[in-house]
Amino acid sequence: MNCHCHCRQERGFALIIVMIVIFSLAILAGGFAFSMKVESRLAANNNSEGEMQWLGRSGVELARFVLSESFNRPKPASLNQIWAGGPGDLTETNGPLLAVNLGSTSLGEGTIAVHIVDQERRANINRVDRQTFERALAIMGANTVNAPMLMDSLEDWLDSDEASHLSGTESDYYLNQDPPYYAKNGPIDDIAELLLVNGVTPDLFWGPRAAGHRDQLYRPYSREDLPDDSSGMGRLGLVDLFTALSSGSININTASVDVLQLLPGVDEVVAENIIRTRAGPDGVDGTEDDTPFQNVSMLSPATVPGIAPEVVAAIQQLRLADVRSMTFNVTVEARLGRLHREYSAVLGVRGTVVDVLEFSWP
Repeated sequence: MNCHCHCRQERGFALIIVMIVIFSLAILAGGFAFSMKVESRLAANNNSEGEMQWLGRSGVELARFVLSESFNRPKPASLNQIWAGGPGDLTETNGPLLAVNLGSTSLGEGTIAVHIVDQERRANINRVDRQTFERALAIMGANTVNAPMLMDSLEDWLDSDEASHLSGTESDYYLNQDPPYYAKNGPIDDIAELLLVNGVTPDLFWGPRAAGHRDQLYRPYSREDLPDDSSGMGRLGLVDLFTALSSGSININTASVDVLQLLPGVDEVVAENIIRTRAGPDGVDGTEDDTPFQNVSMLSPATVPGIAPEVVAAIQQLRLADVRSMTFNVTVEARLGRLHREYSAVLGVRGTVVDVLEFSWP
């Protein structure tokens, strides 16, 4: 009897051991399967990364083709043209660009959407003077209490020396920041550099979009660090009015009402009349009946009510405005399966030659 019970106990222990072994093997097998799945996903993503980048580069090449065909002969740049998302002007209606769909183009298993914006629709920050900067703050609806300090600091950032203006700041100030850095003492290459200039807060730079914006460079401001009157938030930000890369002249065919008011002698009424003139009979920019300016001299009282002849003369003499655009920012949205990525490029147009000045992605 005891022998029989002993045998049953041994079989019971053996069964338990077998179950433990099976359970352990199941865990190992499950872990191995999960590891293989992760490895396979990583390998697939790694392969997809290369494909995504080529999709981004293909979008930039498509933008280069469109711009080259758009400006293969000297002509004004306007919002009714295909590169800008318009229906095409008279020189494009029977050309190769009519078959181009910038909104969605299939490439293999992926798709790309290309958005092109000229930089001449904004003023060049490297050419700004004190009066223009003060007008910009007023247009933005920002607090102008610190305007002298902002302008002095901007001039110190742009000039080549380490001598501070009256209310400005040079490297001796920036080297005491956390982290420390030097004043640029040269032209701004990226408009986001303004966030490094003393007094330029995210509110002032981004306007209403400042909260939680990811592009704060490496000098973030906290609300506790800002004086009550220095945030400067208005309905616009400096990024809406200025660019760092452009020919230096504002394109009157593509600039907004706000940017046009940066031109001396142009108030809101005149700026709206400029847009009304170029938009054609329907009053809407970027449509078939647009009548863009062919040259700056067309900014006359005969075509733009309220503008003074001496204002037009001053704008022409100082080359503050033009009807051409030569620098373009390109955004490419690439999709491949569940992957989505955005690529950016800056293109420079020299006649029929379109150069890639910059290509980047997050």
